Amino acid sequence: MLIVKKFGGTSVGNKERILNVAKRCIEDYQKGNDVVVVLSAMGKSTDEMIDMAKDINPTPSKREMDMLMTTGEQVSVSLMAMAMGSLGVPAISLNAFQVAIRNELEQRKIVLVTGFQGIDKFDNVTTLGRGGSDTTAVALAAALHADACEIYTDVDGVYTADPRYVKKARKLAEITYDEMLDLASLGAGVLH
Repeated sequence: MLIVKKFGGTSVGNKERILNVAKRCIEDYQKGNDVVVVLSAMGKSTDEMIDMAKDINPTPSKREMDMLMTTGEQVSVSLMAMAMGSLGVPAISLNAFQVAIRNELEQRKIVLVTGFQGIDKFDNVTTLGRGGSDTTAVALAAALHADACEIYTDVDGVYTADPRYVKKARKLAEITYDEMLDLASLGAGVLH
């Protein structure tokens, strides 16, 4: 069985969390499954990079911002590969646009893939925007004909507003596809 797993930045925010995710992925690997793991940048590192860039240049170019932003996911996947190696499991980190995934799976490695990034028609590194790691996981699962795509998140549902900013936001028990489209068209940040 081929399983694609995606973990957000909070899940890999420190050493303990990285090791926890590593152990969860290794469990599926040790059951004989092929495992591809898509990771976001650690914790608040993306926001910190944006702040640092804007402090240096209030109007940086999109290309240079993309170049900077993709480093966060590279840190996550390389640290995760190191964590799995320390636990005795072969793993390799790849950028999302590298095409060696099948080859690495055939060598019985866990493949760790940067979420959120790709390349444009000029081979410049580019980003997929907020929620891009979820998009990466789903696209990889489809392209690899995975048996499962598991997206782990610390968000427990869809809210009437962003609960970080609106204290009275309510979690919705259910929502229709059309309502989700309405939220997206009105500027909701992440809806996957």
